[in-house]
Amino acid sequence: MHPIQKRLIDEVIDREGGYVNHPADRGGPTRYGITEAVAREHGYRGDMRELPIETAAEIYAARYWHPNRLERIVTLSGSLAVYMFDYGVHSGTGRPARDLQRLLNVLNRQERDYDDIAVDGMVGPATLAALRAYLQTRGPDGMTVLAESLNSLRKAFLVELSENRESQEAFTYGWLHRVLSLRDDGGA
Repeated sequence: MHPIQKRLIDEVIDREGGYVNHPADRGGPTRYGITEAVAREHGYRGDMRELPIETAAEIYAARYWHPNRLERIVTLSGSLAVYMFDYGVHSGTGRPARDLQRLLNVLNRQERDYDDIAVDGMVGPATLAALRAYLQTRGPDGMTVLAESLNSLRKAFLVELSENRESQEAFTYGWLHRVLSLRDDGGA
């Protein structure tokens, strides 16, 4: 396990806390931020109040780290991996992958730097190749622009969630605070 992966999983478990069953949370009963439905998908059959922390960590790795190939992204940009992991935990892994792909497509200078890629929400060889080409063209400063732009798209998405579903306003401040606090993390 990459040290950043372990640290991020530990931090999200700390941030999410213990057992919660908030009436406005569509996820229902959760422990360490793992919903009952997700725990069941991963084979956990016990009471959610008793979900072991080790099981939660395994679920975070399997469901939120590996699908977006963050083990590869972290070698290119710790900050981008931090942002994508937390975004995936909060909104599903497809959304940060699609936003990354959208950004890579609009930052390739009309395909002069690399070809456009499919915006399919799957981080595969084409997305990784485009990300490496972007880094080669723009350097570390460009990766900061990319990571912060991804976070900006996430914040806009969170505002839209609350605009479209008033019950989610109970969480808006906390969501935005969470996203902004990731900037202090530094990513590495």
